[in-house]
Amino acid sequence: MDTKLTLKLDEAVIARAKRFAKAHHTSVSKMVERYLDQITKQEEKGAEKLTPLVQSLYGIAHLPESGDTKQGYYEHLLEKHSPEHAD
Repeated sequence: MDTKLTLKLDEAVIARAKRFAKAHHTSVSKMVERYLDQITKQEEKGAEKLTPLVQSLYGIAHLPESGDTKQGYYEHLLEKHSPEHAD
């Protein structure tokens, strides 16, 4: 069940988060939910401490809803190498 949560954040941070979310086809709410889910699960599991570098990368990759890693990788490559994303 989803529940509403109100946060006070710096205006510039919100603007960057919205741009990031849009570019990654998600929402700021979903990003916050994933972050909070990951850090609380990590603490609950008593996971070993991660280095700052690994911690900064933690959760950056997202699998498709199906959980099919091959399909997710295929979609990543398709997006990365499509003409629309050429620099």
